[in-house]
Amino acid sequence: MFFDLSPLEIVVLLGLAVVLFGPDKLPQAAASAARFLRQVRAFGENARADLRNELGPEFDGLDLQDLNPKTFVRKNLLGEGEELRGLRDELNRDLRNLGSMDELPPPRREPTPLAAGERPPYDADAT
Repeated sequence: MFFDLSPLEIVVLLGLAVVLFGPDKLPQAAASAARFLRQVRAFGENARADLRNELGPEFDGLDLQDLNPKTFVRKNLLGEGEELRGLRDELNRDLRNLGSMDELPPPRREPTPLAAGERPPYDADAT
């Protein structure tokens, strides 16, 4: 709530506010700061509501926190996403089943050099 401020830091900030504004102007300054914070919160809520209205009904379940990259990684890669959790479990199971080197796929062959005048093979998927 206080942006990771310790109690000592909060007391120092309050003391600094009393010194800067004085005891007679401090209530007015606190009231104007609270009014400003309410306006900023209202602006944020209105922007969020406008965004939800513009996106339409297909995005009703959209949480704006999901758009944060840290939240996305935590949710989808570290265990909360169902699709990726299944894929991760399947890969882990396959890796555990590869117990010996006999079960590994054969190594790739080195390409053979082309003969003089021979055209290289054409791969439609590679172009």
